[in-house]
Amino acid sequence: MTSSPRDPSVDPVDPVDSVVRHTTDNGVSWITLNRPEAMNALTWDQRERVIQLLEGASADPAVRAVVITAAGPAFCAGADLRAGTAAGGKPLPGDVARTIRRGAQRLIAAVLDCEKPVLAAVNGTAAGIGAHLAFACDLVIAADTAKFVEVFPRRGLVPDGGGAYLLTRLIGPQRAKELLFFGDDLPAIAAERLGLVNRVVPADDLDKTARAWAERLSAGPTRALALTKQLVNAALDTDRTAAFAAEAAAQELNMATADAQEGVRSFVERRPPDFRGH
Repeated sequence: MTSSPRDPSVDPVDPVDSVVRHTTDNGVSWITLNRPEAMNALTWDQRERVIQLLEGASADPAVRAVVITAAGPAFCAGADLRAGTAAGGKPLPGDVARTIRRGAQRLIAAVLDCEKPVLAAVNGTAAGIGAHLAFACDLVIAADTAKFVEVFPRRGLVPDGGGAYLLTRLIGPQRAKELLFFGDDLPAIAAERLGLVNRVVPADDLDKTARAWAERLSAGPTRALALTKQLVNAALDTDRTAAFAAEAAAQELNMATADAQEGVRSFVERRPPDFRGH
């Protein structure tokens, strides 16, 4: 028996696919938050979908770089707190910590642990977990209209999603405390001066610049970049002996890749390398 065409009114497309758009183009996985009417505040479904896409990018040899961006005027206004307050009632001991571990921390860990370079293209306000989502990425490009906001002190909350961990490592404890204690808006250009953003561009140039950077990454030696990312991310958590041992091990692993061999050959032959990502 042949099946009839799917009737969208009977079997609708998974709604999470509409609020997290995903495409793969020229080796780049594009993850776009798509709830502009809610300033892209993250729901549970969206968060799980982003984690799934990041894990999928690690496992897919056809994906060699990832871009996280958003539709509309905001990047991400943080977690959708309305969803968390719907049930009401006081949480039991352990509930909050468990929720943070399974939620915000898993999202940030998925970015940090992704085996492909992850680029944030921040188109507007990035607040709370939205700011930390950007800061966890390997590279950050921001529109000149974007801003970053540590909203937690405004709500009487402790920062989550690795905020204190990320900020301390990116800009040092004193600057981190200033942002986390006051919760003031941080314009993109000021974030660039602090080292939280790699490049600030006119809003109209954000997509073009992100695409150019992402395609440079996707044309690079993917396994070498993955190992480099691991070394850099671990650098502040290890002593020199451990860091040097990890570096030597990474070199050992990388020299067995086709891209490393191609890099050496291209140098000897005085031509640009043609990296294939393996």
